[in-house]
Amino acid sequence: MTYSPTVQKTISLLETLVGFDTTSRESNLGLIEYVRDHLQSLGLAVRLSYDADKRKANLFATLGDPKGRGIVLCGHTDVVPVDGQAWDTNPFKAHIADGKIYGRGAVDMKGYIAASLAMLPAFMNSNLKQPLNIGLTYDEEVGCIGVQTLIKDLAQAGIHPAGCFVGEPTRMQVMTGHKGMRVTRCRVRGLEAHSSMAPEAVSAIEYAARLIDKIRNMAVQIQKEGPFDPMFKTPHSTMQTGVIHGGTAPNIVAKDCEFIFDCRTLPQGNSDELIRQVQEYAESLKAEMRKISAEADISFETISNSAPLATDENAPITYLGTSLARNNMLGRVSFATDAGWLSRAGVPCVVVGPGDIAVAHKPNEFIEISQLEECLGFMDRLRERMTQEILLA
Repeated sequence: MTYSPTVQKTISLLETLVGFDTTSRESNLGLIEYVRDHLQSLGLAVRLSYDADKRKANLFATLGDPKGRGIVLCGHTDVVPVDGQAWDTNPFKAHIADGKIYGRGAVDMKGYIAASLAMLPAFMNSNLKQPLNIGLTYDEEVGCIGVQTLIKDLAQAGIHPAGCFVGEPTRMQVMTGHKGMRVTRCRVRGLEAHSSMAPEAVSAIEYAARLIDKIRNMAVQIQKEGPFDPMFKTPHSTMQTGVIHGGTAPNIVAKDCEFIFDCRTLPQGNSDELIRQVQEYAESLKAEMRKISAEADISFETISNSAPLATDENAPITYLGTSLARNNMLGRVSFATDAGWLSRAGVPCVVVGPGDIAVAHKPNEFIEISQLEECLGFMDRLRERMTQEILLA
């Protein structure tokens, strides 16, 4: 099939981006520096903000006045692992077949990034009334970490965007909200002993199990009593334990156990309150444990905390998004995105991007070229509107 030059450019850029292994445990600097050099060659102002180890970076580029109230096209650069997945092709070498582009990150969400970059020449050749920004983040997949660094960097630089389209795969339908996600590690320290002397010991595994049962009971209660939001497929907050490690041998009472649980809360929910309830129960268990061992302990650590998104259905960014998408249907997604923290920082956001989240994170992940074409149409209509008026001032 013959595609337009902009679609061809998008495909070519996506092939390049997929070729960078930006699994969250790896550095994303190869991709970021490639994009930086590309954008600087076009004359855009580019700034990078790094993590503490300087192994990862966000990128923020501006066409126009960097201090102007611009529109942001935002996407994350990291991808989930391919370990243990049965891919038919090399996941880090884009494969094109049957109108689809296969590769890790093709849909989540390097396709959107490629489309944004491919559209830049058209934006550059237009008389825009306000700046256009490209925002790329790191470590979204492990808790929307990089965007928090980006927000601090923009605030220090006096950059205050007027609005943002976060291009997670929604099949180009505008999403006004998503749940928050808080991941917590709990460490339980007991007192080990030979299993024949179990009453004189404190089993870290057994006390961890009681905490896990508490979390499960809270989840069941939330499922029954709410609160509820019918716009979500799962219309209530959730809690679940996903990882547990503990013990050394069957005949030793376990000294240590740790588990990781997550809370996915509705925008009107409160993960702080849920964690407080778990910690309050842990205090009662700790008092019981210390009757046997003064060294017994239970501690909690927040691994990641992704803010929820709740953009008003009548907000200007929502109207702009639906007019560009040519679709008035609104929805909400259960997965977390960078939009939650950006919105909390005062940048109005909606989530809208090409492809289907149902194929993300799976072997043979793909994006349809037709979806990239729809995304390019969305961006071209944005370009046209930006030549006519200042949007979201």
